[in-house]
Amino acid sequence: MSGGDQIGALIDSFAKLPGLGPRSARRIVLHMLKRKNDILAPMGSRMASLAETVLECRICGNLCSDDICPICAGDRQSTAICVVQDVVDLWAIERARAFDGTYHVLGGVLSVLDNFGPEQLRLPSLMQRIADTDSQEVILALNATIEGQTTAHYIAEQLADLGVHVTSLGHGMPIGGELDFLDGGTITAALTTRKRY
Repeated sequence: MSGGDQIGALIDSFAKLPGLGPRSARRIVLHMLKRKNDILAPMGSRMASLAETVLECRICGNLCSDDICPICAGDRQSTAICVVQDVVDLWAIERARAFDGTYHVLGGVLSVLDNFGPEQLRLPSLMQRIADTDSQEVILALNATIEGQTTAHYIAEQLADLGVHVTSLGHGMPIGGELDFLDGGTITAALTTRKRY
């Protein structure tokens, strides 16, 4: 690879991002370098600013610039908590405008291959939220993958004695599907037809 160590290191960094390989990363970096003033410099300062200012909401785990995200700080329905794997799934449901409750981001799903076990799930804070609020329903909006469904079963078992209805997404959520790739209509149908776990 030519172009020096700094360019190569930047290409390697981009190649580690989901959906990008070395070839795509190389094209992106070269495009940015050709337009240093328009793209590279502003993006660099935005990324540095994000690294300094973005926080996890202390209630739900969403990304925000304050201690509490706008969803948790707003007047959302507090009786239903929608549990998602990652922030990208929360954003997908918000795009659909099909849910007016609050969220809880697990931070991952149970996976032996990724060495992600029950102790890494943000489950204790979910259980504390249920105990401290008037939550009546927990919607397990996890991806329809083996890991997602295994995690959903595990969480349902952990919440069994807390007196809340545990539901999962219904029709519209394809097996193997990921929330971020679904359109708003599909997400709305899945939320509307959710079923008890």
